[in-house]
Order: sequence, then C-alpha cells, then structure tokens
Amino acid sequence: MSAHPALDAPSAWVARFAPLVPPGEVLDLACGSGRHARLLAAAGHPVLAVDRDPAALAACAGPGISTLALDLEEAEFQWPFGKGRFAGIVVANYLHRPLFPALFDSLAPGGILIYETFAQGNGRFGKPSNPAFLLQPGELLDRARAHCADAGDPLRIIAFEDGYAALPRPAMVQRICLAKDAGKDAGQGGEAVFAL
Repeated sequence: MSAHPALDAPSAWVARFAPLVPPGEVLDLACGSGRHARLLAAAGHPVLAVDRDPAALAACAGPGISTLALDLEEAEFQWPFGKGRFAGIVVANYLHRPLFPALFDSLAPGGILIYETFAQGNGRFGKPSNPAFLLQPGELLDRARAHCADAGDPLRIIAFEDGYAALPRPAMVQRICLAKDAGKDAGQGGEAVFAL
C-alpha cells in the first residue's frame, strides 16, 4: 500500500473530464505509475502509457494498457506519433514545452486534451520550484491560441483553471481541458479559440 494514497489516486481534474473523451486510443504522457492510464482503461479506452522510467511502466501495465519507454527530453528525441492518432491525451504533473505542438497535432478531431501541472508560485509549497518547470500565468491558454494561429486547428476550451489547489497537497497549478475541432459542434459551452 502506498504511503500517499491521495497522490496515487487519479487527479480530480482528469477524472472530471475523462468521460468527455470519445471512443478510441488515449495517450497518457509521462504516466508515472499509471493512475490515469488505469482510469481510462477502466472506461474502455485502449491506453498507451508513456514514461522514461521502466519501473513506473511495469507498475502501470494492466488490461487495456500498452506501455512505451521514451525519454521525451532526450536531445535527439523525435515525436513518434502520427497526426490525429489519439482520441484523448492526458498529461499530469509534467512540463516539457517543446512537446506542445506535437500534442495538439496528435489529437484526433473531436479528441480531448486534459492537461494539469504546476504553475508559477509553486515554490512556496515545495517542489517543483524551478521557474523552468512552472507554467507562467495563462500559459496553457496562450499555447492553445498560438497553435490555432500557427496550425489553423480550431480548439475549444472546455475548462481552464490557474491558481491554488489544496488537494491532493497544497500547490499552485494550471489546468486545461480542450477539444480539437469541437468549436464546430453547436450547444457546447466553453471558450472557442480559433485561428485568426
């Protein structure tokens, strides 16, 4: 049994928006021990769980979950996934800014990206505290808008938060849930972000 069961449970943000992911393959990027991979596999999605730590991937393995060891920050790293491959992409507690364009490109039309990680000011509560690993105010929104402008992909913001979170431990976080091409669907709330 883990010493920190709340930290091993799926993020409340991911659990809240996971039901919006349409049928299809889901990428759990920097998956750790697989808390989100298991949640999504239990919902019937085939899940590809990616991490650089073989021990984490071994803990993550289970029914409906394929694992892949990749060092996403290696100097010669090339994104191995095709455009529009994933019905859903989940990233939690991980930030490597060069991956954002590939994440947006690999999301299938109608697919859902759920992203949550630490934000500026988190050093008051512990690690990470290095500004290089903390999102700037509104950065996730800015990156979605930049992708719309650069790639012409319409993205729809379903929800966004930027601020203090008390659980599972005190932290400054930024969270986004967005849908690719969902702006074409009538009757869905949220902020529409389109290429100019």
